[in-house]
Amino acid sequence: MPKSDLILLALDDSPILKLMASALSVNYKTAIANDTKSLGLLLLETTPALLLVGERFDGHEGLKVARELLERFPTLPFLIYTEKAKPELIKGIFRLGLSGFLAPPLKTDDIVVAVEDSLRNAHRVGDWLRREVKRTTATFRKRAEISETERSRLEAVFNNIHDSVMILDFDKNILLVNPAMCRAFGLNARTAVGKPVTDVINQPDLLALVSRPDQTDPLQYYEVSFPDGRVGNAQFNPIQDVGFAVTMQDITYLKEVDRARSEIVHTVSHDLRSPLTSVIGYTELVERAGELNDNQRDFLHRIQESIRHITSLINDLLDLGSVEADFDTRREFVQPDAILRYTLDMLQGQIRSKKLKVNVDIASSLPAIRVNPIRLRQVLDNVVGNAIKYSNNGGEVNVSVMAEDDQIILNVRDNGPGIPPADQPHVFDKFYRGSNISEQVTGSGLGLAIVKTIVDNHRGRIWVESAEGRGSSFFIVLPVNAEPAQALKRPA
Repeated sequence: MPKSDLILLALDDSPILKLMASALSVNYKTAIANDTKSLGLLLLETTPALLLVGERFDGHEGLKVARELLERFPTLPFLIYTEKAKPELIKGIFRLGLSGFLAPPLKTDDIVVAVEDSLRNAHRVGDWLRREVKRTTATFRKRAEISETERSRLEAVFNNIHDSVMILDFDKNILLVNPAMCRAFGLNARTAVGKPVTDVINQPDLLALVSRPDQTDPLQYYEVSFPDGRVGNAQFNPIQDVGFAVTMQDITYLKEVDRARSEIVHTVSHDLRSPLTSVIGYTELVERAGELNDNQRDFLHRIQESIRHITSLINDLLDLGSVEADFDTRREFVQPDAILRYTLDMLQGQIRSKKLKVNVDIASSLPAIRVNPIRLRQVLDNVVGNAIKYSNNGGEVNVSVMAEDDQIILNVRDNGPGIPPADQPHVFDKFYRGSNISEQVTGSGLGLAIVKTIVDNHRGRIWVESAEGRGSSFFIVLPVNAEPAQALKRPA
């Protein structure tokens, strides 16, 4: 062992102290601490390779002294000298993880060997620790390099996303903003980052989006209109432990296509309805012009039915265009049970003709809901009318209305043919009819599309549960106080 190693002896003055100092001084430097104060000073001023402490030292228990010093010097090896190796002492030495102990009878070689073994074990542990530190450091460095690479890739992806993206913290300060968002709102990324979004962006639609009262509720569809005619579809989503993400896609082209389609449908529908009205009028006059035979009368009735079907289809198209455009933002508080009773009264003729049993369950004390009453009547006419239309003769239709929290829940259930599982995702699509519906059952395939659009415009939800051959159940949930879709675009 090199002479530079220092052995610190913390023993009361005794012959054994002199023996140990003499035995170790041949190969090591030694220092003696006569009390705990001098021991503390020596530990501050020197760096001992090993501390040999007596079972009793300066009136203190040696194990207690070792325990306190290990908290400050966890890698320092310790040996305990004891006059008698008692089991309790040996347990305490192993419990603390000390190097070992020395006990009489002792020879010079015994002392040297014990110290050498302790130092050898300490060096072995130190070498292992240094290797582990080196390996761990190399691993962390590699991970840091990988993280930097991943960061570069993430930045490349983030900066090249076609959609506009902005990340906010919980105080609505801008953390990240990509070039697409900068172009959309005329921002400078360097000056924008770190500032409140309300100080950087003055676009009213986006400000209304990020200032919504309920920040925990994700919003997936929100139109942002720009003065130059551009239209964006924005989303607002909370991100755990980060803040919020605002994303936006440019839907100007889609809005233009939709507007052109609506104009074409509206124009064509109007142009068709006028001559059809004339045709139906003339067919009614034919019977007045002279006696018709049975075949002529049958042909005439077929013409009239076909014209009525086409007229109904045109009316549905016009209605759908109006509903989709959401031109009518009228809202007033009405009693849903009253409108439901109007619908049932209107459909009494169909109910009686099919000999149906209609069970109505209306909860007491229903709150008034803020809706467009004409559109709500339209929803009920379609959904209840469909239940009656598709129910078997002599069957049963169940209609229930209840309130839950700040919502009204309507359920209409029939015992008709049901909807095949493959058809259920498409029942609210335009012109879609179930594959198990007979062609003799009339319908334009637009009714449920209109219903879905009206419910969406009222910030509600609609869905169907059905089993083929066992009927269908439609659920409609409407908020009690629903703002018009367009009114939600801007703060009041």
